[in-house]
Amino acid sequence: MKPYILLLALALTACGGGEPAAKLNVGGMAPTFQTYRLDGGPAHFPAAYAGKPVVIRFWADYCKFCEGEMQAIEAVFQRHKAKGLEVLAINAGQDKATVEAFVKKIGITYPALLDEKSAIAKQYGVVGLPTTYFVDAKGIVRAKVVGEADEATFERHALALLK
Repeated sequence: MKPYILLLALALTACGGGEPAAKLNVGGMAPTFQTYRLDGGPAHFPAAYAGKPVVIRFWADYCKFCEGEMQAIEAVFQRHKAKGLEVLAINAGQDKATVEAFVKKIGITYPALLDEKSAIAKQYGVVGLPTTYFVDAKGIVRAKVVGEADEATFERHALALLK
């Protein structure tokens, strides 16, 4: 098998499982979920974030682009959190210790959420990492970024949510 075919196959199965992923696109309602934050507290979406724009980021520590992009998202978050922007970094398929070590290494301050069985990732239709959803204050997906993106892209989508 050629390396690029293997990488494509791995990306498409990154979230594992035999059930087909949902198809969540721009204009769709973001699925509700309950999980735990890295600090052990509960995370309920959208209940805890009602009326706020939310960036929902799916990632894993082995993802080539996740580290730099999560740091870019941190910069956008710092600039706009006072305006009500929320960011949730949902780890797809890894254990708490792995998530904790990575978050500490990269120094993000927005919440890291656990999705050890990738159940939330499947609800959102994640087929590769990273995947980021920009959800407005009414819970509607206004933008979706699959794969690598830069700080300017995150900034543009965040500003659109805050309008």
